[in-house]
Amino acid sequence: MRIDLMAGATLSVGAVPASAEPTILVFDSGLGGLTVLDEVRRVRPDGRYVYAADDAAFPYGRLNEATLVARVIAVMERLIAVHRPDLVVIACNTASTLVLPALRQRFRTPFVGVVPPIKPAAETTRSGLVSLLATPGTVARSYTRDLIATYAQTCRVALVGSPNLANYAEAELAGEPVSDAALAAEIAPCFVTAEDGARTDVVCLACTHYPLLRARFERIAPWPVSWIDPAPAIARRVVQLIGPVPRRADAGMAAVVGTFTGGAPVSAALRASLAARGVADLGVEAMPLVLQ
Repeated sequence: MRIDLMAGATLSVGAVPASAEPTILVFDSGLGGLTVLDEVRRVRPDGRYVYAADDAAFPYGRLNEATLVARVIAVMERLIAVHRPDLVVIACNTASTLVLPALRQRFRTPFVGVVPPIKPAAETTRSGLVSLLATPGTVARSYTRDLIATYAQTCRVALVGSPNLANYAEAELAGEPVSDAALAAEIAPCFVTAEDGARTDVVCLACTHYPLLRARFERIAPWPVSWIDPAPAIARRVVQLIGPVPRRADAGMAAVVGTFTGGAPVSAALRASLAARGVADLGVEAMPLVLQ
């Protein structure tokens, strides 16, 4: 049975009170969730935001399912206790598809997850050739194949699992640029020409890290395509759950509290990249990953 990742929780929508300055926690294994944070802040600029990166365990794709579930629950226990969010956005495809059911059973806080944007891609394509660019774990997940069977039956979908792009996106933000050639090699399998001459015209960015590199993808792509980013849909779901900005609210954006589990100092280059996205107040919730 396919899990509704975009749902808020077992709570009804009406159970999430609409108010000025809701506290919203955006969570990811690393920095990819910044793309989701940007979109959610646009629709609720009055909110108080916490961006939490479980960088001690990055990347999540290397963990087995039981370890990942236990890890995210443990980190979320602390984050919810410290920050008391009104809503949590799990801005990670891997965590969304595997951990959300357990999170919703454990906590009363509403959770919103990330869905690979297969449905809008199928609605956008004209050629019928769509590529899903994701991590190898997301490509292998039965949830992803279920989405394709449900929403893209009439399309030919190429599943492209990139082993390196998430790390490349992290490197770029940390001031360590990656070459065009390296990026081109990762996205090349997305561009398919069929025997009838039809070509891929839509690429789903099914990892929240990938939109960080979108401008470069557009520049080096062998031909123009539509790049589908799930972040705007997540932002719309947040508004459905907690409501739009109240008329009385001040629409000015406050600085985002950033917290990292790795415990390592944040470099000057990364600090500047975070500040540019509103994450200026940095802290550490040191939680080393212990593998049995």
